[in-house]
Amino acid sequence: MWQQTYTPVAGNLFLSALVAAIPIIALFYALAIRRMSSWQASLIGVVSAELLAVLVYRMPIVVSLSAVAYGAAFGLFPIGWVVYWAIVLYRLTVDTGKFVLVKESLGRLTTDSRLQALLIAFAFGAFIEGAAGFGTPVAVASAMLAGLGFSPFNAAAVCLLANTAPVAFGSIGIPVITLSGVTGLPVQMISSDVGRICAPVSLFIPAYLILVMGGWRALKAVFPAAFVCGFTFAGTQLLVSNTLGFALTDILGSVASMIALVILLRFWKPKQIVEMEGRSPTKAAIPHHTPAEVFAAWSPYLLLVVFVVLWGTTAVKNRLDAFTILIRWPALHNQIMRMPPTVAKASPYAAVYTFNWLPAAGTACMLAALLSTLVLRIPLRQTARSLVAAGKQLFLPLLTIAAVLALAFLMNYCGATTTLGLAFAATGVFFPFFSSVLGWLGVFLTGSDTASNALFGSLQVVTANRLGLNPVLMAASNSSGGVMGKMISLQSICVAAAATEMKSADEAKLFRFTLRHSILLASVIGLITFFYAYLLPSWVK
Repeated sequence: MWQQTYTPVAGNLFLSALVAAIPIIALFYALAIRRMSSWQASLIGVVSAELLAVLVYRMPIVVSLSAVAYGAAFGLFPIGWVVYWAIVLYRLTVDTGKFVLVKESLGRLTTDSRLQALLIAFAFGAFIEGAAGFGTPVAVASAMLAGLGFSPFNAAAVCLLANTAPVAFGSIGIPVITLSGVTGLPVQMISSDVGRICAPVSLFIPAYLILVMGGWRALKAVFPAAFVCGFTFAGTQLLVSNTLGFALTDILGSVASMIALVILLRFWKPKQIVEMEGRSPTKAAIPHHTPAEVFAAWSPYLLLVVFVVLWGTTAVKNRLDAFTILIRWPALHNQIMRMPPTVAKASPYAAVYTFNWLPAAGTACMLAALLSTLVLRIPLRQTARSLVAAGKQLFLPLLTIAAVLALAFLMNYCGATTTLGLAFAATGVFFPFFSSVLGWLGVFLTGSDTASNALFGSLQVVTANRLGLNPVLMAASNSSGGVMGKMISLQSICVAAAATEMKSADEAKLFRFTLRHSILLASVIGLITFFYAYLLPSWVK
């Protein structure tokens, strides 16, 4: 059995961390400097990670290649499975002409692109995140905004910025459950602290995304809507996470935000239309449609909501889990020994692939899409064309997702990720700030707050206990900081690019755009954690 080592370079943590960061540096270089497509950058990252694992960490080649295959499989299912059916659902509405009615019904509510961004990217996207997660909100919301006339770049950018506030409680609270499972800390205490860290940021995210995409003039014109949207979501997020628990935090927060925004628009309209860049004001008259026609057009999305919420209920989930297949990944499962301080004592590293084909969120999307073909009476041939078109549209994005997860899993199993985590843990008194940065790094690598919590949760608690810090706060900081890494993960970027049919050359531009906002917002999370840790520790659990 091969043992992990976390200081492979001269036994020095600092030098080892610099070397361990090479695959990440390669990714940043390929995307931000060379401006390569995400699939090219991800393949470069995988190759550099393989060389790092074999040559520096001395990981057996067979075991390293098995880790690559394990990560790629996880990238294709369940993540790629969700993305594919979300795009199929959208294409069905477009190919049948029903999306025109969706657009016109939204136009009757508001033709202002800023308000549409708040309603769809932030509020509706948060609802889908809370119910399904795993890329579904970015895929659905960015496709809808593109259909409403947003440029592909702006549609993707708005949705990536918006998909921050709800991520820590996504998929019916799976990140919080995972964090509690790997740390042994009470789940309600973690939920409370995550809510207390994230709520202050959720308060200004709607205003922030309008400011970024349209400038001060655009924000000033719709500030009441941005404030109502952020206040209702943040307030509900804080209240629910601290009282009712983690499972319904996003769903109730997003519903409150949507209802508040719709009520506001019945009594208030912006005095001046100031469109965000890349979209012209809608001046054409909106045709009248019967309620039945509008309901039929919205039915695929209504079915999506019904199925993802149903799939998230405990009773249904428990029944569906009976069909899950667990696969002990060959040449990897229990072939690696994890060593302290990542774990309390040396123990085998499990690698069990969960093929949850029925309870997966993607299956809920699939059923919504297939049932939509019956509701909309779409001919079988046209359905087949939409299925094939979605597959062609997602070929390179799915390759990117598989490669990025292969990179993340390989770095995790060879010990490079732990090396980076230990380097952050060595920051001492500044660790409360870098604790959130560690979560941010984990989500950048894996594209998942859940995976980041599984990766670094135990390390956060061990370090907190060594430094005399609040272990619950440090664990919560990992999850809270991780949400800001979502917008720069290649998985999220390629999903948004695929959903909007963005040019591949613009993917690097999108990464550079989101990077600065990701770093800024992750730093805000770090400062909030630092504030709780040293100035007002009584405010957290």
